[in-house]
Amino acid sequence: MKDINVALIGCKFMGKAHSNAWANAPHFFDMNLRPVLKAVCDTNEQVLGEFARRWGWQETETDWHKIVARDDIDIIDIATPPGVHCEIAVAAAQAGKHVFCEKPIALNAAQAAEMHHAAEKAGIVNYLNHEYRRCPAIALARQLIDEGRIGRIFHWRGAYLQSWLVDPNFPLTWHLQKETAGSGAQNGINSHSVDLARFLVGEIKSVVAMQTTFVKERPLAGEAAGTFNAAGGDSEGPRGKVTVEDAISMIVEFENGAMGSFEASTFAPGRKNYNYFEIYGDKGSLIFDLEKMNELQFFSADDPEHAQGFRTILATEPCHKYMANWWPPGHSIGFEHEFHHGVVDFLDAIDKGAGVTPDFLDGLKGMEVLEAGLQAARTGTKVVLGS
Repeated sequence: MKDINVALIGCKFMGKAHSNAWANAPHFFDMNLRPVLKAVCDTNEQVLGEFARRWGWQETETDWHKIVARDDIDIIDIATPPGVHCEIAVAAAQAGKHVFCEKPIALNAAQAAEMHHAAEKAGIVNYLNHEYRRCPAIALARQLIDEGRIGRIFHWRGAYLQSWLVDPNFPLTWHLQKETAGSGAQNGINSHSVDLARFLVGEIKSVVAMQTTFVKERPLAGEAAGTFNAAGGDSEGPRGKVTVEDAISMIVEFENGAMGSFEASTFAPGRKNYNYFEIYGDKGSLIFDLEKMNELQFFSADDPEHAQGFRTILATEPCHKYMANWWPPGHSIGFEHEFHHGVVDFLDAIDKGAGVTPDFLDGLKGMEVLEAGLQAARTGTKVVLGS
């Protein structure tokens, strides 16, 4: 096994998830490349040292430019808010580093295109971490579709619902500002649904949409506030304007003629991380719910009439993608395992000199759909992709 040096930029929620995957993937998977947790970078010096110690990063740095310029770094892992993804990814590609990047790819399609072109020009392996593609149950859904078990697809029905912004006193974190997030529920969570729809159904041709912002102003955020974390918010203190949408609904037409609906909201009490989809075809149907992520529901019209109905497949057998490397059949895996699978596939692509998906081109195509949805919602018109 050959060592390959990784540098992580960003050490909050996603920094933890990524660190866990880099550190533990070699314990479960046979890999030709062994990730070395060489350096971690963050602007917050107070938390940086403790983060490095806890997760096993050898060195710390507060300036990502210095990390990218180092000759001993092979991989740049971007786990920052999306407002700086483009600048870091382009610099890393130009420096010849492979790039592992958290979603959404960037603030907008123009930045995504810049990232894609830089990666293509440099010839580096680039990966966009839409981790749900690497859930075994979703891999099974793709397998059943590829085998023709669903037949011609008519409908995609997706919803991604959370509730962490319902409280009007949740602080004005970066997620709620256009200049740092690009958009709200659309980029933040609907990007996952759009990526899965593209992965399972195909490219999207046109979009109509509606959006709204339920809470227009919020308390300014304290330094410790972040994703799902209201720390430091002062409901009696100064407030700022929310500049992104809280919820959006889209109706789309796929290039293959299928119809689709998407709903994304952070104002759905009782829904913590509800990533759900239904796919309906002329031979069968599929249902997935991330809150039951080891299960896939499958209906087959080929079953005898007296035995037809949705069956629940527990995707934990060794025959299901990735599962032979984990626990015995029936023993569930969780959210963090999808990050491990991303690390394994990314390193395998580097080792083989191949590509891995989703990549920056996928990110660009997804961002074009997201932007079309925002445009359709603003204008009240149908937006055709590429027009």
